[in-house]
Amino acid sequence: MWEKVTSVSKMLLSLICFFLCTLIAPNLTGNLGEDASLPVPQNVSILSTNMKHFLTWSPVIIQGETVRYSVEFQGEYEREYANESWIPICECSLITASVCNITEDISATVAYNLRVRADTGARRSEWGTLKGFFNRITTSLTPPLMKVIADGCHLLVELEDMGPAFQFCVLYWKKGQEIRMQQKVVKEVSSVVHLDTMEAGHDYCVKAQTYVEAINRSSSFSQEQCVRAQGGTSKWLVAALVSAGFAVAAVTLPLLTWKTSKIFQYSCCPVAVLPDTLKVSEPPMQLILWDSEETEQCDLMVHVMPSEEVLRLWIQETL
Repeated sequence: MWEKVTSVSKMLLSLICFFLCTLIAPNLTGNLGEDASLPVPQNVSILSTNMKHFLTWSPVIIQGETVRYSVEFQGEYEREYANESWIPICECSLITASVCNITEDISATVAYNLRVRADTGARRSEWGTLKGFFNRITTSLTPPLMKVIADGCHLLVELEDMGPAFQFCVLYWKKGQEIRMQQKVVKEVSSVVHLDTMEAGHDYCVKAQTYVEAINRSSSFSQEQCVRAQGGTSKWLVAALVSAGFAVAAVTLPLLTWKTSKIFQYSCCPVAVLPDTLKVSEPPMQLILWDSEETEQCDLMVHVMPSEEVLRLWIQETL
């Protein structure tokens, strides 16, 4: 329904253009009896890529005269509801180029017919008509231009802005792990798109395809582009750093252990310091010798008494 309303609006605009062209035509045409004296434009065809449509034809060559061309189209609405009328394309009325941009007029996904006529002001040709119908669903879709960027550990992609009708399907993966491929749908292209956070020192790959919702078609995928995540260190450098760490640990750990034990020793068991009055200034060798001689003399004075003598002395003391 919306496509029909759009076609009606285009038809009204084209009718206005048609009337304007009609007012100009008497000044550019001469004898109407010679309308068909110009050759009919040949090789009328459509070039359509990425929803941009161009009608082209072979130029009509007339020596000494400037040949101009006018283009008209007929959509589904005009064929079925407007008595098979034709709508002039204002931008392509009395032009000198042998190509016409019909993108704005092909606004619906229906079959269109197109035709072109040559005009020199005094003579006109018959209409050269496109062979068959054109439907924008047959447009050729190409993959988008893209640039993959590794910004530190961030995987970014910059996509070509192909117009509001285009969306993009982006596939990305860690190289060697294609089975874990991830997908992101980009509906609006305004700046670079963040895809993923990368692991340092690894390669990541990206490819993309265009998608047009209006015709429900996609292009093929672009050639994959791969980048390496920044900030990675080589294996030999990692090994060197690990070895250096072990060497430092082997030297510092025993020293640290010894130092720690000393700290605990002096903290928990401090050394007692004797006062000066208890300190002996000279070695007590003489005292030791004196004690030894007296002990020997004491040992010599000790003798064993018989039990009868002990009993006799006890009785005497008792009486």
